[in-house]
Amino acid sequence: MIALTLAEIAAAIDGRLVPGRDGSTAETVIAGESQTDSREIEAGQVFFARRGEETDGHLYVPQAIERGAALLVVEREVDDRIAQIVVEDATEALGALATESIRRARAGGSLRIVGITGSNGKTTTKNLVAAMLERAGFDTVASAKSFNNEVGGPLTMLRVTADTEALVAEMGASAEGEIARLTAMAPPEIGVVLSVGLAHAGEFGGIETTFRTKSEMVRDLPDTATAVLNRDDPRVVKMAELTRATVCWFGQHPDADVRATDVEADAGGTRFTLTARLGEHPVSEESRQVRFPVLGEHHVANALAAAAIGLGFGLSIDDVVESLESTVLAAPGRMQVLGGRDGITVINDAYNASPDSMSAALKTLALVARPGARTVAVLGAMSELGEYSGEEHDRIGLQAVRLRISELVVVGDAARRLHISAINEGSWDGESVFFADADAAYDHLLETLRPGDTVLVKSSNAAGLQALGDRLGEAYA
Repeated sequence: MIALTLAEIAAAIDGRLVPGRDGSTAETVIAGESQTDSREIEAGQVFFARRGEETDGHLYVPQAIERGAALLVVEREVDDRIAQIVVEDATEALGALATESIRRARAGGSLRIVGITGSNGKTTTKNLVAAMLERAGFDTVASAKSFNNEVGGPLTMLRVTADTEALVAEMGASAEGEIARLTAMAPPEIGVVLSVGLAHAGEFGGIETTFRTKSEMVRDLPDTATAVLNRDDPRVVKMAELTRATVCWFGQHPDADVRATDVEADAGGTRFTLTARLGEHPVSEESRQVRFPVLGEHHVANALAAAAIGLGFGLSIDDVVESLESTVLAAPGRMQVLGGRDGITVINDAYNASPDSMSAALKTLALVARPGARTVAVLGAMSELGEYSGEEHDRIGLQAVRLRISELVVVGDAARRLHISAINEGSWDGESVFFADADAAYDHLLETLRPGDTVLVKSSNAAGLQALGDRLGEAYA
């Protein structure tokens, strides 16, 4: 965090300062990161005691103090051993402090902010961009894990210091206005929209609401900013009409400024030709061959978005390609290749799932399997689809059959309709099996997998199949 006195923090979050018995005063300087989980506290940090649905952060103040917290942000006075700032709402205060810290960082340094949103691919793209900028020597802060909401976003922003040159922030939402709130805290110079799909459509209330929500990323960008938009997504294309920023298109469309052609995917990753329009007067084009080691053709879009951002930071096309080709793993649980014993390959892609990413993963499974070998899709439910849930699970079941997946293993009652749809397609005789839980599915797979099989494990995080994928990977390591 940008160093601030207790008085400055209290003013920023509209709180009442209560000095502690540790000798702190209004002029005491705080520069540590902020946490909402007492187990994560380190010496000198700030603990925000949030009240949640499951528990109350105020109950964990003693643990935070014992772990070295220097300041408490609370909604009631709880412990006078260290300084407290009492506020109306700790979550609102967290956002307010992040806003002030980012404002000071931008005013006093060379901080540039990248905001990334989309129905799919945020975390993968964020990781690619952060690795690219760090490799190029930029002092970079990026969202940890998938910290992209009203809590995770500010916690990431509060890791920015006076030396930070790049903040790469995922900005997600479960309702309209949430992305706008995050962009107000940390106004991007580069705003990225990857896709508009059915992920979280149930929470948003429909695809049009999803569109409006995702477009908040670019609506308020100034004309000095850049909107990096997916030319292959018709809904994202419409966002060009809603922004004053300069638009940089990425995708496989011929009009894209950063585009991929000659895309070929196999079990080792994806090969494509990267072409970028560079310069302004006159514009020139340069092309390079890329061997991107992340499995799945659908991740090419994430690589292109990352390339556009890297070029926007002044990297050469060769620097961009070198970074993409050095990628080890886009993110745990995302098309993560495991196993290997007896030629059995396990693709663990169960960190999250939407209809688009589920469809893309199944296509990848069908594409990368060895000739003549079996393909096994272990699928769980796709969450947060609302009224679309039934028809989308039906569609995935039908797709698995039509792609000639050798065996479909469906796990969990919430995904049962997928299993029934596959059976009703009429093409199979027992190739689709259903299990109520992951343990039963694991036992079945251990008994039935054959040498040379390629296994995809895919579901939303709530279905809990990522651990199943990890177990299979260990079993066949």
